[in-house]
Amino acid sequence: MSLNMTNFDAALKEFYTDDAVQNTVYKDNPFLALLPKNKSWEGDTLPIPITYGNPQGRSRTFATAQSNKGNSLHKKFNLTRVKDYSLFSVDNETLKASRSNRGAFMQALTTEADGALQAGTRNLAIGLYGSGSGKMGRLNNVGVATPIATLSEAEDVTNFEVGMSIVLSAADGGGAVRAGTLTVLEVDRDAGTVTFTGNIVAGVAAAAITDYMFVEGDYDLAEAGLEAWLPGTAPTAGDNFFGVDRSADPTRLAGLRIDGTGLPIEEAFVKGITRTCREGGRPSHLFTTYDKWEELENALGSKVVYNTVMSDVGIGFSGIKLASPKGPVTVIADQNCTADVAYLIQMDMWKLHSIDEPVDFITTDSLRILRETSEDGVEGRIGGYRNLGCRAPGFNARIQLD
Repeated sequence: MSLNMTNFDAALKEFYTDDAVQNTVYKDNPFLALLPKNKSWEGDTLPIPITYGNPQGRSRTFATAQSNKGNSLHKKFNLTRVKDYSLFSVDNETLKASRSNRGAFMQALTTEADGALQAGTRNLAIGLYGSGSGKMGRLNNVGVATPIATLSEAEDVTNFEVGMSIVLSAADGGGAVRAGTLTVLEVDRDAGTVTFTGNIVAGVAAAAITDYMFVEGDYDLAEAGLEAWLPGTAPTAGDNFFGVDRSADPTRLAGLRIDGTGLPIEEAFVKGITRTCREGGRPSHLFTTYDKWEELENALGSKVVYNTVMSDVGIGFSGIKLASPKGPVTVIADQNCTADVAYLIQMDMWKLHSIDEPVDFITTDSLRILRETSEDGVEGRIGGYRNLGCRAPGFNARIQLD
């Protein structure tokens, strides 16, 4: 639906006030902001070679060393791109009515463009932590004859926005979506619930109380995020991740899996740091949810030390500094992080690869705004062609928390 005079009325200027309208959508995405970027991915697949074993022709006895000669072991991830789109429309009357400060608190075109850019950015930031399935959350309902979805992880409420079109699936990727859609009417960010415009079972007849939720059109089409590169379960024979069977060396090819359950949070993090350093890593950042960051800060008490890290575009993020055998690690809270999980990252091993900017106006024809052919309005198209790559998964860890 195009923005029109009816649904933009709240922002049209009235003579009794001159207040600005605040955009309350989440803006801070630390992992996305701090990731190194490669914006020149042209051609087809992007090869990421990795050496995971050295020649083993070594012995204190020459003849034995000679007889055991072998070769180094290599794999090559063939990274493929995923697509994402964020579109908006504004009718011409509203565009003209809001084009100056005299007529409106904000320009309708700028407002919609900024919002669409932010929606695309938020989706990328969420996807960078995911498995590639596009999951936004999971139901934890006592029944589906209700419009209210209780999330299995309350932290996932940050992934939802009013107006989203949601589909359900019994599988977190690798399956199929159920017939029907649900539209988000309300988001209760305190209770961790999402209310739809009608009963869940009315929108999706086959809905089950533990289904996974996805934005319509996203199922199995998202970025290969941290959950894909550093899976919670070690890959087994037959694993095919960008053309690589990672079961040959699940640590070096798919990262470390650290069980921190049952431990105080600071001990869980230290366990992950020391294990990762032992495996040759030099971790620099540790990303976790806001509630786990708060738990760590409270646990450290007067011993807490803060540190600020800067992105390459000058955005700073404050974190908690922890010691490691190979230098300090900064713990950063990110609302996009998987609940009850922390990711220990050697940042220089990662890169977000894309054709041009990972989220930007699609301007192949040099136009940011297009005239709509069947409406009295204009359309803007924002999108990206990208994926996340890692050249040494074994220098990074996934830490499971309570």
